[in-house]
Amino acid sequence: MNAIRGIVAAFAVLLAADPGLAQTKYPEKPVRIIVGFTAGSATDITGRIFAQKFSEAWGVPVTVENIPGSSGAIGVDRVAKAEPDGYTLMWTGNGAVTIVPSLQGAPYDPARDLAPITAALVMPSILAVHNDLPAKTLQELIALAKKEPGKLTYATPGVGTPQHIAGELLKRLAGIDIVHVPYRGAQLTDVLGGRVPITLQNVGAMLPVVREGKLRGVAVTSLKRSQQLPDLPTIAESGFPGFEAISWFGLLAPAGTPQAIIAKVREEALKVLADAKTRERFDQLGLETVGNTPAEMAASIKSDLEKWAKLIKEAGIKASN
Repeated sequence: MNAIRGIVAAFAVLLAADPGLAQTKYPEKPVRIIVGFTAGSATDITGRIFAQKFSEAWGVPVTVENIPGSSGAIGVDRVAKAEPDGYTLMWTGNGAVTIVPSLQGAPYDPARDLAPITAALVMPSILAVHNDLPAKTLQELIALAKKEPGKLTYATPGVGTPQHIAGELLKRLAGIDIVHVPYRGAQLTDVLGGRVPITLQNVGAMLPVVREGKLRGVAVTSLKRSQQLPDLPTIAESGFPGFEAISWFGLLAPAGTPQAIIAKVREEALKVLADAKTRERFDQLGLETVGNTPAEMAASIKSDLEKWAKLIKEAGIKASN
């Protein structure tokens, strides 16, 4: 009898040490995935793919709840303050986690208040120009910008987006003065019309116009070439080694979520990424699959927070720009 009591006591201590062990049947009720952007956005579309697949695999409703506002920060804050039981997760792009805190301040600390699960997808951006602009390479574009400082303009989906940050990083490294023109989302009308001759947009938005020759691709912002446009060189190989400014989409949970639940969610996410039909759909959207570990995601967030905080301060970027 004493032996049995000892085993029971030991098991109780084990559960207390790792609450995740008590969640072997997770999930037992509906799970919500918070997306900090509106329905129909790239973040929303990709998040819903995972929600549907999770629901099919787990046999419980997994729903997306859109909580837009403040460049995704309102949604992140909601997750940061949620109960860490695995029933509130977040699907987000990197901007709300690694850029917004330094750009406009945030009521959460990404490193302290969030538990990384996996950065599942990445999407580089394309630097492109209007066909009338006499620059076919990045170095030719830089030379043109240096010849006419302050006269050229470049469009992005908005202040503080990964594309804006990529543009400001390139400006500082290349020593050029081109004027940022922020839009709300990937609006290309003015670029196609030549009113704004340069743009930085994500691959998904740019694939059709570059492939059809409506705009001329100059370079991509990732360390390696885009799978969708393999002939387009990277900024890194065009004179700026190590240059990288990409968008990623990933899963996070409130800090304190049991590791067993983190592991189960990531395991399911990796199954989604391994599905051939789903991978094909991501490819059509200009996305590349990653599926890194929580530790790797945490290290990436920490590195980017420091990198972009330094750039935002040095470049004097303001949320109202």
